[in-house]
Formats: sequence, structure tokens, C-alpha cells
Amino acid sequence: QVQLVETGGGLAQAGGSLRLSCAASGRTSSTNAVGWFRQAPGKERELVAAISRTGGSVYYADSVKGRFTISRDNAENTVDLQMNSLKPEDTAVYYCAAQITPSYIGVLLRINDYPYWGQGTQVTVSS
Repeated sequence: QVQLVETGGGLAQAGGSLRLSCAASGRTSSTNAVGWFRQAPGKERELVAAISRTGGSVYYADSVKGRFTISRDNAENTVDLQMNSLKPEDTAVYYCAAQITPSYIGVLLRINDYPYWGQGTQVTVSS
């Protein structure tokens, strides 16, 4: 019902910036909350940032607070993650995920809250 495609990953130096974009297609008019997750080798997938349907509510993990910014453009059906002051520990595959059920309000924080996932994009930060 909703397809998600992440772009913008790549290689950056520590202290640098990258901007990830998640483009939704299909039933985009029903896209509700969106989250950006990441998974490093040997580690569990973790929530990095989340945004509500309107963009009025956002959440950031403590590890990225003050460095990452999540935003969305509902007219373009995109959700971006601006990543500044990158650190080697930000190295991971980054995934965007979406919930379309309208009854959910605000940001969603659990992996199981999101039934739709992109294929992921690699972010590598060198020291």
C-alpha cells in the first residue's frame, strides 16, 4: 500500500553532514507517522528520529539530539533527516518506516508501530 525509498546515504568524514530523504509512493495520502531507524553491524535496530503526520511532534534519540533534524513535506510525500556533526558511531544502515493507520496520534517510538519499511541506505562516517 505504501512504498518507501531512502536516498542520500554515503560516506562522510567525522564532523560532516549528510541529508537522507525518504520518498513515499502508493497510498501516500494516508501516510501517518514516520520514523528513521538505524542498524549498525551486530547491533539492534534503533529509533533515531520520528515525526507525526503534521510534523507538529518530533522525537530524537539522545544520541542524535542537537545534531539531527527530521522534517517532512506532505505535498511532496517526503521525510528528510538532516544529519550534522556526524560521528563514526553514526555509521549504520538507515531505514525509514511509516504507519498509515489514521487512528495513531503523534510520534511512534516502537519498531512494531511501523508496518512499512524502506530498503535502507548505508551511512559511513570515517574518523
